[in-house]
Amino acid sequence: MSFQPIVPISGLAGWAFLKRTQERQETVFNKAPMLTRQVDEFARELPKIKTAEELVGNRRVLQVALGAFGLQDDIDNRAFIRKIVEDGTTERGALANRLSDKRYLEFAKAFSFLSKDGPSAPPDGLTERLIGQFRSREFEIAVGEQDNSMRLALALQRDLPQLSEQYSNDRSRWFAVLGNPPLREVLQTSLGLPTEFGRLDIDSQVSRMQSAAQRRFGTSDLAELGQPENLEKITQRFLVLSQLRETQTMMSGASTALMLLQSARGLG
Repeated sequence: MSFQPIVPISGLAGWAFLKRTQERQETVFNKAPMLTRQVDEFARELPKIKTAEELVGNRRVLQVALGAFGLQDDIDNRAFIRKIVEDGTTERGALANRLSDKRYLEFAKAFSFLSKDGPSAPPDGLTERLIGQFRSREFEIAVGEQDNSMRLALALQRDLPQLSEQYSNDRSRWFAVLGNPPLREVLQTSLGLPTEFGRLDIDSQVSRMQSAAQRRFGTSDLAELGQPENLEKITQRFLVLSQLRETQTMMSGASTALMLLQSARGLG
């Protein structure tokens, strides 16, 4: 059996434990035989792939490639993934540029060497970078099997700081937040925005999130929010509110069950 990450308790106490032991746990997790075989085969086979068709035709390579961007659920959407890769990102009408989920855009950028206008070989260091991303996300998935809020909190630590590297201005970064489902969920929860928030048009959503961030954290600049001190504040608030929501759901369910029991007794 492969190593399963240990998350003994939810909320802030569980987060403190996870952060304190994360490096050791990831080291053990990365030594799992199945994971080792996956990354070794990916490293061996990726340099041989010359077209998008070959990429989607090699399921094991595609599994790591998609997993590196959190897109593993698309493993069977081969025509869709092939189109994303072949279109590339240089043309405005390219599929990856038109999708709201910006993980596809990052995926297309990484595999631009397989696009119709791309170079014929992957850039130096790409294989190692993708393997690193895949391992990190696989660890997060395993953590999520114990506590999904912890998985989202780990994803936040990676994704929020990266926005400053990927986008040149703050408004573009906020649009990227909305196009990253895990990141969006964490920020929406930590900012106290209701579920109905998602029904607004995208410009209104950005404005609402910026205003809420300014009130809650003293800045709406995502580059500043991605700094360690603010990142920890966002994480802690997300975990507290998530735990509170779970408690309220459980209490609501218990109250409903109690009322049904009392009604049944009244009919008896």
